[in-house]
Amino acid sequence: MKYISNSYDETLTIASEFAKTLREGDVLCMYGDLGAGKTAFVQGLAKGLGIDEHITSPTFTIVNEYEGTLPLYHFDVYRIADSDEMYEVGFDEYVYGEGVSVIEWCELIEDILPEKRYNITITKNYEKGDNYREIEIEDKR
Repeated sequence: MKYISNSYDETLTIASEFAKTLREGDVLCMYGDLGAGKTAFVQGLAKGLGIDEHITSPTFTIVNEYEGTLPLYHFDVYRIADSDEMYEVGFDEYVYGEGVSVIEWCELIEDILPEKRYNITITKNYEKGDNYREIEIEDKR
């Protein structure tokens, strides 16, 4: 599925509606440049899962946990050295657990990602406006 967003609020709405289709154990791999809107998308997911907490990117902690209708595990692996570091934070327990796992910068740990997942790519296009985003959701489950 491909969506067009022209604002932060539209990105939240797209993600929030998508979140309502998620199930226990779903893994979402986020692709996009710095500032593309990955964290905004996760904020929308959280909203759709009934999470009222402030959502920030876990750049220095690697993973943030939130409780909603399903637990949300938000990973940011931008600063890890290699995939082995992920096992130190309990990667398998999260990804194969009871919640929804969202992984920003997942291309850095491609070798340990589950095959069954969603790939979400967010692309900016400044020719169409500063807030224009294309959000593509690929279901590989």
